[in-house]
Amino acid sequence: MATVGRGAQAPARWQLIACGLALFGSCLLAASAGAFVSNLPPLFSAALTLDPAARLPAPTRYSYRGIHTTVMPGIEAPLRTRLEARVPATLGDVLTFYRSELRKLGWQERQEDAVVTADHARLAFVSPIGPAALQLDRDGGSTSVHLVQKNSDVATRANVLPEPGKAKLVFSNIGENEAVLTINERTIPRPAGANAVALDLMPGKYSYELSARGRPTTTNTLAVAAGDTWELAVGRDGAAWPPLQLY
Repeated sequence: MATVGRGAQAPARWQLIACGLALFGSCLLAASAGAFVSNLPPLFSAALTLDPAARLPAPTRYSYRGIHTTVMPGIEAPLRTRLEARVPATLGDVLTFYRSELRKLGWQERQEDAVVTADHARLAFVSPIGPAALQLDRDGGSTSVHLVQKNSDVATRANVLPEPGKAKLVFSNIGENEAVLTINERTIPRPAGANAVALDLMPGKYSYELSARGRPTTTNTLAVAAGDTWELAVGRDGAAWPPLQLY
């Protein structure tokens, strides 16, 4: 267990409150159901066109699209960027679109990790700024898209980059009383206002308990994968916040 360094001395959420920044930003774009149904059949084979305005590659044709970023104070570039979309096209057409467009951006597919079926696809990439992943699922007459890109340089500067083959967990307490986290047979107390701490975990599923004086103990399960960083935090009112993936 190590103290989070100067780049992220206070809990990520608290840093952003103090600095007046937004940890989690989203921009949601949606077409009305009526316009969508009248103009586009549920499924059809046609080449998808790249939307040049999209922050992460996305086709111009969609019924829903949202972009979400995780940022750290004092660092302009996002730590993690996630695109979610619903595209009225077959999974095969959407997969072809992404393999083509991501290749143009210098994303290298890790073909040994690819999983592709008729209703689901999961691909891993090495992008120019860090690891990335694409997940596609058949969703009725459309295909749902979940695309994530991480920034390794930002993670290093913020001291939240996991060790190779491991996951990292950040524990933050911005409440007015001591908070205690119990996970992986370890009990970790954090005084009120203390710096966040981080510990390394092997990939897997962990049960944990999070408690603060005057509040009921929260019991939950957290699944972590190699290369991921998660935050567990206690808020100002002593309530445990839901797990947040930072990286």
